[in-house]
Parts: sequence; structure tokens; C-alpha cells
Amino acid sequence: MNILVAGATGGSGRAVVAELLARGHSVTALARHASDLTAAGSNGAFRAVDGDVTDSAFVRDAVKGQDAVVVTLGISENPMRVRLLGPKHSVLEVRSIGTRNLIEAMRAHGVSKLIVQSSYGVGDTARKLRWLDRLFFALLIKPQIADHEKQEAMVRSSGLDWVVVQPVHLNDNPSSGAPHVSSSGEVASWSVPRATVASAIAAAAESADYVGNSVAVSA
Repeated sequence: MNILVAGATGGSGRAVVAELLARGHSVTALARHASDLTAAGSNGAFRAVDGDVTDSAFVRDAVKGQDAVVVTLGISENPMRVRLLGPKHSVLEVRSIGTRNLIEAMRAHGVSKLIVQSSYGVGDTARKLRWLDRLFFALLIKPQIADHEKQEAMVRSSGLDWVVVQPVHLNDNPSSGAPHVSSSGEVASWSVPRATVASAIAAAAESADYVGNSVAVSA
């Protein structure tokens, strides 16, 4: 498959790119500095496209010819700084703005498969959060969670074959094996390696499982 990964240089994006290439897919990595990525030793074809996902014309060109789009957009800056001063290298609503542009481009080019990485604790899973997580969300990342809410609403109303992936707290440990995936919001643990989440995202891109659903992913 030809698969576009938006937000490809973040921790989650890099893991998804690596997983998709290992599975033999042709991957287009989209990010402001996508050319910083390498794909040495991969099984699939790799193309890096430098550009801003908030630029609708740029996004429209990047989506053309794809079979699926994976969204791993985020702000990789200190959450305290972002909360107090706003992000330095991105717009605060990069998730919703970028996702809106991608959805519009997918409609224009007839691309139907969309997988979006959001966060556990958005939407229906908010009531399942531990009290410490609720505090963290409220004090440090409330604006970013609000942007995830907007992002998810766009995805759900897009008319595309979408899957929303909601991982618990992410870490950079080696893959923990097969991910625990639940459409009812149940989790096996409260931390999960990005590589494990990437395998769930790749599986969602490859199959019709969970289309039209939000899934919690844990280790």
C-alpha cells in the first residue's frame, strides 16, 4: 500500500514509519523536516516530503496517489512551556488544522482509509482515567486535549473509513509484543511503547478491523 504518515518526525510518527516500512509498504513521510528521516534496511519504499501540514495546498499534493493516511500530529515540546507560553515551533491547534486539511485532500483525491492517533482520555474514555491522569490533563495539557476533541469530531464526521487510536501513556521502550486493543476503552496497563502502538496502527491500515471505531491501545 501507499501510505502517507503526517507528523512523521515525532516519536510516534517515526515508530509508525518504521513499522509500515518493515511490513513492505510504500511510505510517504510528511513533516516540516521529514528529510531528516532515513529508511535504511527497510523492506518498503520511502519518500520524505518537507512541508507544513497546516498548508492546505501542500497537503493536497502530498495526499494524491495514497491508499491510506496515518495522522500522528502533535507538539513535541515541554508541556509546561506549551501550557504557559504556547508552542514555539508549531500552532497550538496543529492536530485539528492538519487533520482537517488531510480530510479535505482525501475527499478530493478519493482516498478513503484514515487512521488517527489521538489520546486515551479523549471522548468516552475520559471517564475511565485515573485521578492522577485527570489532574495532569487539567493542569498541563488541557488545550492539547481540547484540540484532540476537535480532531476526533472531524474524523467521526468525515465520511471516510476511519479508525481513531487512543494509546495510554507513551514511552520509547522496545515493543512489548502484540498490543492490547479494545473498542470498549479497556486497558491492560497504563503505559505502552510507541513501537507497540505503531503495530496497532499498521494493522488498522491493512485491514477493515475497527473501521468507524475508536480503540484504546495498551501493552
